[in-house]
Amino acid sequence: MKRLASSRWRRAVIPAALAVLLPLRADVAATPAADPVEGIWVGHMGPAANQAMLGLAIKRDAHGELAAKFCIDQINYYDQPLQNFKAAGDGTYTDATLGLHLRLDGDRLAGEASGNYSPVDLHRADRLPEDPPVPETLSRGPGPRWQRKMGGPIYAPAALRDGFAYVGATNGVFTAVKLADGSAAWTFAAGRPILGGALTTEDAVYFPCDDGRLYKLNRADGKEVWRYELGDAQVPRVLPDPNRREDDAFDFAGPTPVLVDGVLYVGSGDGSLHAVDAATGQRVWRIETRGKLRTTVAVAGPNLALGSDGGLISLVERATGKEVWQVDAKYPATGAPQIVGGRLVIGTRGSVLYGINLATGARDWRIFFWGSWVESSAIEGNDGLGYIGASDLRRVTCFDPKDGRIVWRTDVFGAPWGRPVLTDKFVYVGTADYTPYEIRHVGGVVALDRATGRLAWRWPLPHPPGTFCSGFAAAPALADGLLVIGGLDGSLYAFPGE
Repeated sequence: MKRLASSRWRRAVIPAALAVLLPLRADVAATPAADPVEGIWVGHMGPAANQAMLGLAIKRDAHGELAAKFCIDQINYYDQPLQNFKAAGDGTYTDATLGLHLRLDGDRLAGEASGNYSPVDLHRADRLPEDPPVPETLSRGPGPRWQRKMGGPIYAPAALRDGFAYVGATNGVFTAVKLADGSAAWTFAAGRPILGGALTTEDAVYFPCDDGRLYKLNRADGKEVWRYELGDAQVPRVLPDPNRREDDAFDFAGPTPVLVDGVLYVGSGDGSLHAVDAATGQRVWRIETRGKLRTTVAVAGPNLALGSDGGLISLVERATGKEVWQVDAKYPATGAPQIVGGRLVIGTRGSVLYGINLATGARDWRIFFWGSWVESSAIEGNDGLGYIGASDLRRVTCFDPKDGRIVWRTDVFGAPWGRPVLTDKFVYVGTADYTPYEIRHVGGVVALDRATGRLAWRWPLPHPPGTFCSGFAAAPALADGLLVIGGLDGSLYAFPGE
């Protein structure tokens, strides 16, 4: 009986126990051993003259595969998934996203990355760095002296002359504003969005409009003198939109006419550059390039420099429009060309700022902007240095135009799309923000110490609920002790400027 009972117990209980225990043992066997690369790594990537902080957090996912998150401070990516991190064997690891090829050597993870990201040198750390907040102790500055509602978001830079600001807005109205108190002297209804800047002379104001025309107004009273057909009235324009990130999106730039020896030069959205007689509004010549010409041309002696959305950077004769040389940058040249230190300096959506030899078109140097579009245009200071902003880089960069060496680079916490303005003491810039977006941006007006790049003050413009893009997209202008800048909230602001 005992043997029978024992036999029955073995037949009933042991299989039941095994049914429970065996899956557990199978799970334990299926769990791979810890990989020595697991953990947190922090260090640097990129060449010594233009480095970024790189952080990796590596662990096993629910399927037992290596998974990683990364942060890169220069492009303001924090706690972002790295989808393709893999063990390649023999202590090496790869990632297709950043083009990493790393080797583990004790507490050091080092190797190469694709393109401008190389080399890479990481060491173990306790935690990944986080996106730095705006310093709570940072001064808000003097605040605006006055604010004037203009009826629509302002992307165009204001032209300041003889106590007035001249600026257009997306509501299609161009306004002359008194600098003394922000009141309107006169208005002109163009009827379509105005994103280009104004050029003023002693008696006239010139500006392009999205109705496809270049206008000349009487500066005293805003009466129309003539209009010239630029031919781009039907060219679509996609302003910042949360649903579009393609190259044709964020199409908010507009050219400011340039006047030399009685002739106006202005680009068009249909890819043409126009030379127009300033007195009569008659065409002198017209040439075509590849892609939209949304930015202002630069005068280089007897020539003009231009950059197109089609990626072409060109030098043409001012008298005839005949091409002198051409460079294919491959990416939209959405920053306006500028002459800085005797070189043509222009940024692209390929994350590069070029210093180009004016005589030959050779690219003398390049600065990599860590994946950020370079929408801003540069300005040369009386110290011979160049200053420029860049959107997702979220920084203003001071550089030496002789060799592209970075002098300083400062986080301004928002997208500095517009060209900076300089005084002997400060660098002023407006910043835009857009939400939702993978990079945190905040809008405001920022003053930087010109010598060091240190943040001097920041005046914030809160993000209105329900909007995508806010803050300041326009470049600031400075005259008569006032810093004037248009906001995406539809207001023109005037701050005390030093």
